Amino acid sequence: MRKLLLFLSVLILLGSCVSLKRVKYIQDIALSEQSDTTYYQAKAPDYKIQTGDHLHIDVKNIDPKNMNPFQSNTNVNIQTQSEAGVYLNSYQVSDSGNIDFPLVGKVDVVGKTVFEVQSNLQQIVNEFFQLTTVSVKLINFRISLLGEVMRPGTYMVYQNQLNVFQAISMGGDLTNYANRKEVSIIRKTEKGTSVYKINLLSSQLLNSPVYYLQPGDIVYIEPLSGKNFTFTAFPYAIIFSTISTTLLILNFIK
Repeated sequence: MRKLLLFLSVLILLGSCVSLKRVKYIQDIALSEQSDTTYYQAKAPDYKIQTGDHLHIDVKNIDPKNMNPFQSNTNVNIQTQSEAGVYLNSYQVSDSGNIDFPLVGKVDVVGKTVFEVQSNLQQIVNEFFQLTTVSVKLINFRISLLGEVMRPGTYMVYQNQLNVFQAISMGGDLTNYANRKEVSIIRKTEKGTSVYKINLLSSQLLNSPVYYLQPGDIVYIEPLSGKNFTFTAFPYAIIFSTISTTLLILNFIK
């Protein structure tokens, strides 16, 4: 009986383990190659503004006394403001593909990059004020993490670029039972919704067109096929306490 209980204890411990090969990222780079520099050519996409996007437009003049009508929606630090506050101080792209800019009226922005919009607005503002700078930021850059993530949810991104590993780190990394070979990137495109499959174990990911995420992307990490048979949520304390108590009783009886 004691041997059986010990065997069950070992079995429980082994059942809770996951092979290192299933959790290690970028596995196909040999040790001999690590002394040489390897370059990967994944290019961050130039996101094109879409209808419904929110733009934070900051207009500043070198002379603080020179207040101008473009400053009605500015002077908001998007890093420190609440999400609601940032949205209230932003310009939403209408269904017609434009924003309503002070003194100018409708300005077309759909299909342009953030930098193209910034350059266009800079030219417009220069017609009214000199020594003025314009800064444009997309404030609805969000990505969602679903599945086998430590902290699944939707995250705001306050930078122009974000790759898939940075996104995973925002969610506290993947769980031990995440299938790193089967990760889906769900992306809205002009033609509809596309689903891309990536493998986090392969260095080829670094050359993938979806290595860099776009606003609105959903990253879904599937579970390993054997997760339902693992002991992830197993009551270890109760089981080992029961086994220990049983062994003590058996020794006492003997």
